[in-house]
Amino acid sequence: MASEAYPYIIFLSIVAIMIALSPFYLIALVFVLLLAFVVYFFRDPERTIPSGNDIIVAPADGRVTKVAKVNPDQVDSPSLISIFLSPLDVHINRSPIAGRISEVNHIKGRFVPATREDASLINEQNVITIENGGVKIIMKQIAGIIARRCVLWKKAGESVALGERVGLIKFSSRTDLILPTEYNVLVKVGDRLKGGVTIIGRKN
Repeated sequence: MASEAYPYIIFLSIVAIMIALSPFYLIALVFVLLLAFVVYFFRDPERTIPSGNDIIVAPADGRVTKVAKVNPDQVDSPSLISIFLSPLDVHINRSPIAGRISEVNHIKGRFVPATREDASLINEQNVITIENGGVKIIMKQIAGIIARRCVLWKKAGESVALGERVGLIKFSSRTDLILPTEYNVLVKVGDRLKGGVTIIGRKN
């Protein structure tokens, strides 16, 4: 379980106990259910990461909502994959490739629904660039109408392994990935992905 869950667990546990000891003890069930949801939401299951120097793995669990060229008018345009994470998905973000984080930018913005087309342009987000041997991957942690905080556990200059945990987004969100032209996209809209496990791109 992600450590970010502990403040919520402690708070909800204290409230549930206090109410359970009062004449309104039945209301404590509401907080017990909220506590169960928090534990479930912040789960962090172990994953078996595939091996290979020519693959890109999913940076998050969720459903693919968009696969498109970043610049449709250009033949050699990078590809964009958008992944929507519902409140029931695991919200841990993982590194799509092994390499070094060359740049991290936090962009302040709005909190419109993550499924909106323009969410990647106007919402609060972390933009993480990962490089390895000339290959550059851009991953975006995008906040949504419920998700109000993107958490990144790594800093620029740090190395990451393929599928390594790098952060999380709290309570429903979206993760975008921009793949360079030398990679074939292996997923389509509607596919369900498992972070660190599903291979979403392979080098030509």
